[in-house]
This record gives sequence, C-alpha cells and structure tokens, in this order.
Amino acid sequence: MRAIRVHRKGGPEVLQLEDMPTPRPGAGEALVRVEAAGVNYMDVYTRTGAYGGEMPLTLGAEGAGVVEAVGEGVTDVRAGQRVAWASVPGSYATHVVARADKLVPVPDGMSTRDAAAAMLQGMTAHYLAHATFPLKRGDACLVHAAAGGVGLLLVQMAKRAGARVFGTVSTEDKAKLAREAGLDEVVFYTREAFDEVVRSRTGGRGLDVVYDSVGATTFDKSLLCLRPRGMMVLYGQSSGRVPPVDLQVLNARGSLFVTRPTLRDYTATRAELLERAGDVLGGIVRGELKLRIDRTVPLDKAADAHRALESRETSGKVLLLA
Repeated sequence: MRAIRVHRKGGPEVLQLEDMPTPRPGAGEALVRVEAAGVNYMDVYTRTGAYGGEMPLTLGAEGAGVVEAVGEGVTDVRAGQRVAWASVPGSYATHVVARADKLVPVPDGMSTRDAAAAMLQGMTAHYLAHATFPLKRGDACLVHAAAGGVGLLLVQMAKRAGARVFGTVSTEDKAKLAREAGLDEVVFYTREAFDEVVRSRTGGRGLDVVYDSVGATTFDKSLLCLRPRGMMVLYGQSSGRVPPVDLQVLNARGSLFVTRPTLRDYTATRAELLERAGDVLGGIVRGELKLRIDRTVPLDKAADAHRALESRETSGKVLLLA
C-alpha cells in the first residue's frame, strides 16, 4: 500500500508519499481499499502539530472505499461492500484498517467520491443545526465561511429548518455559491464589519446562534452578534486558537452561552453514527442537499490539496483520489 506520512510538523512540504506493508484486519476490524479521502482542516492542524499526535503518522481521517477483508467477529460490514467513514486515522492511503463499527454503508445511487465528500462536513453541519443548537422556524443564525464545505451544507440545513441565515464570505464568486445554497444575508467580511452588519439588519436584536469555524479572528465580534441568551458555537479554528475567555464577558453581553463541540461526541454510538450519516447521505441521494466538490487531487499531490485549503481558495470539498 501507499500512504501520505508525516515525520515532523511543518508546512505542506512535510507530506511524503511512502510505500508501506498492507495491514491485516484484527478482531472487530475491516481492511478497506480507499477510493477517495477527504481533506479537512483537522488534517492541517495535525500536520502543523496544533492537534498533537505522535509522529511519524499517516494523515487523514475521512474517506470511502470498498471492504477487502474483515476480521474475526465482524458483522457490521462485509467484504465487497462500499463504505464511508469520518473518524478512521490513516485515511490518506490506498488501504486503511478501520474499526468496523466506524464504517457506514454507502447508499445505492451514491458514488464513493460523494460519500467521502459528505461524511465529516455533512455530519458536522447536521449536528450543528439539529443538536448543538437545534434551529427552528423564526430563528436567525450566522454561518462563518458560508461557502466552505461545512458552510454550504449548514446553510442548506438551516434554511430547511426555517431559519433566517446570515453568512460571511470573501468574494463575489463565493457569495453566489452561498446564495444558491439558500443564504439570506451575505456579509463580505473582507470589506465590512460583520458584527455591525448583523446588528443593523436585525434591528439591533442580534442572532440566536453563531456557527464559527474560523476562531481567533472572528470570536470576539461573533459574541457581539448574539441576542441575550444567544449561543456561540465554536467548532473550528482556521485562523488560530481563541485565547482564554473571561466568563464575565458572557454575563455582560447578555448571559451568553459558548460551546466547543466536536463530531466525535455527536456520533458517540453506532446507532447515532448511522442515524446522522443516514440523514446526510440520504438527503444527498434524494436531492434535498446539494454537495459541492471543489476539486479532486491525486494522493501523491496531497501537499497541493493542503495549500489550496489553507489559502482559502476552495469552495466545497477537496478530495484525494487513491
């Protein structure tokens, strides 16, 4: 097998394609031939050392492919079955051994590429809109990076729930994509103060919830967008870590709530994983959710995929094809 390995933290140049022995699945595991792997900001954080992890390691956690073999006691999947996943370490590879209970069947009518593109970002958008702050008709929310992979799906889910959706974007092209996803209020963060725009367009009331994947450069102003007892949902840090927060700030700005969720805790059981993934993948197959793949990149060009993601030139999903 071949895999993208990281021996030291650093820039995209530290990503190396290497030959490795193809592993065998143990008890409760499955060996999967990877057809497509998702590229996510968590991979960037791992590469740079922000998320820790003992090196050397194989990068990636999301993908889809075909089961080649199963270990003892496996009943969740079978050889020859198409499966997808969002939390299997070492997915930047031609093969990966996964816990069988972390694998989700790819539904009929969906390609493995689409499944790989939908798992992590789709389920993230799903738990944000349906569980962390369950949106309902009449709510108002702000989605940062509204034209990104999570953003485009989150905008669609928020609109389906009946919410009024604000979103930050950087360019007219990204604004067009976000509007096509259903965005009501476009905010160009590169040329206007998004908190002032939100306050103006809500008549000073503020929003029920802010979904923020950017972090350091947006957190403080995001708090200013909230109504009293509103919720700040910080689920990423593409601009860097948020410094420690003085909890008295939450008091002074209206008894605000702040949470830092992660997908792992919203797919804690196999039943929850199958339900959440089923809603996302099924919604795409039925045409209720539109999935956007920005680009596909060969496995040996993983560094180019990281550069594109970090430069914010992408709108939608980036995939590595094994």
